[in-house]
Amino acid sequence: MTDLRDLYQEIILDHTKRPRNCRILPDANRRAEGHNRLCGDHMTLFLKVQNGVVIDISFQGSGCAISTASASIMTEALKGKRIEEVKEVFKRFHELVTAGPDDEVNAEDLGKLAAFAGVREFPVRVKCATLAWHTLKAALENEKQPATTE
Repeated sequence: MTDLRDLYQEIILDHTKRPRNCRILPDANRRAEGHNRLCGDHMTLFLKVQNGVVIDISFQGSGCAISTASASIMTEALKGKRIEEVKEVFKRFHELVTAGPDDEVNAEDLGKLAAFAGVREFPVRVKCATLAWHTLKAALENEKQPATTE
C-alpha cells in the first residue's frame, strides 16, 4: 500500500508542478468560474463542446497543490469524452473523494484520478480536489454564478 501511496503522491506532485491544459481556450463555447473560499483557490474552466463531445478543455487560475493537480488530471481524463461519460466520471470521482473509511470504491478505471483516493482522509482537502469538478458542472450547465465547493 505504501508503494501505491507513493505513486499517487508522485502523480499529484507532477501535475502540481507541471499542470496540463493550464491555459485560456480562445474558442471555448462554455466557461465557468470556480472559487473555494476555504483556501482561496480560484479558477476559470474553459470547454469546447461539439456534438455532445468535449473536444478541448482547459483551466486557468491559482490554487493549492490538490486543486491544481485535480484540474490538470481532470482535463486530461475528460478530453474526447461524450457529455454523458463526463457526468459519469464526475459522479465516480465525487464518490471516490467523499467515501467513508469503510466504503469500498472501485477506482480501477479512473486512471490517474485514483490518485485522489487519499483525499477522503482529509475532509478539508475534499473541497480542493472537487473545485475543478464543480466548476466543470457549472460550465456544462451554463451557470452564470461562480461555482463553489460549499
